[in-house]
Amino acid sequence: MSFWDIVWFIIITYAFVAYLVILFHIVGDIFRDRDSGAFAKAAWVVLLCLLPLITAVVYLIVRGRGMAERSAERAVARQSAQEAYIRDVAGHTTPSDQIAQARALFDAGAISQSEYDALKTKALV
Repeated sequence: MSFWDIVWFIIITYAFVAYLVILFHIVGDIFRDRDSGAFAKAAWVVLLCLLPLITAVVYLIVRGRGMAERSAERAVARQSAQEAYIRDVAGHTTPSDQIAQARALFDAGAISQSEYDALKTKALV
């Protein structure tokens, strides 16, 4: 096996993996598209099985913009859901709440005066 055989093998392997990634994105987009009917989805899947390379190129040309828009909408929805979850888990404490919690810890003897002052300063900053 020569050096160029190895290089050719790497190039072909890269192209095949890239094709598989594109194919999985296309199949996922077909089933996520709410505008297409069941017959259209079935037709795209059958065509992808019979003529995979040609159908993939045609799909990307014909439906590529919609595919990108659906992907962007999903990303925005995921981001907003993540931010809502973080806000929910983090809680909504105001600086006065934080100072009151620190004062309660100080009164209970759990923290010292210097720790209380540090927490109070941090809450006000």
